[in-house]
Amino acid sequence: MINSFRILSFLEGVSFLLILFVTMPLKYIFDMGEPNKVIGMAHGVLFLLYIVLAILVKVEKQWTLKTLAIVLLCSIVPFGTFWMDKKYLVQKA
Repeated sequence: MINSFRILSFLEGVSFLLILFVTMPLKYIFDMGEPNKVIGMAHGVLFLLYIVLAILVKVEKQWTLKTLAIVLLCSIVPFGTFWMDKKYLVQKA
């Protein structure tokens, strides 16, 4: 479950950055809305899956509600999912 969540959080983070730094400028500067629609739909699906898997991982790792809230908030902050992965998911030796 954790490895699936790590992969999903990476993909969600990348899709968020693509929207922010690639498709939004294309839409508003160059009047090209189609890339935004495609990446936006993928990002929406990834975002919803991120929430579901975060809740499942909370149970598995016995996170507190505070930790779950931080993990969920990381999905709406640019680069947040990458920080969250290092902070909460990578096994420390």
